Amino acid sequence: MTSTELAARIAAIADEKQAEDIVALEVADLVGYTDVLLICTARNERLAKAIHDEVHEQLKHGPEALLPARSEGIGENRWILLDYLGCVLHIFIPETRERYRLDQLWGEADGVDLGLPQLAS
Repeated sequence: MTSTELAARIAAIADEKQAEDIVALEVADLVGYTDVLLICTARNERLAKAIHDEVHEQLKHGPEALLPARSEGIGENRWILLDYLGCVLHIFIPETRERYRLDQLWGEADGVDLGLPQLAS
């Protein structure tokens, strides 16, 4: 599975759990730790945790059989990070996404077409 395919899979799971403003950025030429940054917003901490749980469970028990190399932010649920090496998922609540503005920080990165028409890329 390529990094883009993994990002598309994660984005679809997050979208099913009502994640909003999903953005995928190609950062392979900019950083050495991942290929795709996937950023999404959850309306509140409870939904952020639900998105995390769903992504974690579906990738763990699905055909990918993947566990994140690292996860952070569980507990506060204001900014949750799941690092699947080729794709790093950031789940923000609105206030935290606005504060850190990763979309703008990585503004020079190209968007990734995830092949899902309902998602921004």
